[in-house]
Amino acid sequence: MGRWLENTVTTEVQASADKVWTVWSDLEAMPKWMRWIESVKTQDDDPDLTDWILAAQGFRFTWKARITQRVEEQQLHWSSVGGLPTKGAVRFYPQTPDCTVVKLSVSYELPRVLAPLMDPSILGGIVTKELQANLDRFRDLVEIVD
Repeated sequence: MGRWLENTVTTEVQASADKVWTVWSDLEAMPKWMRWIESVKTQDDDPDLTDWILAAQGFRFTWKARITQRVEEQQLHWSSVGGLPTKGAVRFYPQTPDCTVVKLSVSYELPRVLAPLMDPSILGGIVTKELQANLDRFRDLVEIVD
């Protein structure tokens, strides 16, 4: 078993928790704002099971993820059930009726192919920066959606 890394980022969205939840819940639309995610496909027979493809810096990783906890407008947790070992959660904290803080935590096992190429702290910094940029793109998308 390899080393696990965790990255957590937050952003403040000028929108209600309901609106933020609705946009986030469309998992197949994630590639619009999450740059390294090439595709997300929800299983027809099980809406809590998704197939993911991540492509970045010449590397490509796939995994299946299962939603393990869903509390409407509050939180969504997941864990991989095949492929790249990953788990995480997104939480929504209403600040006012029109302002929601979004906190995204992603944990993943350092892929063996990357272990000899990159120090985990460097990879963690790159991933944190990318996740923050993605979450900020999400914020911008939510704030312009009617």
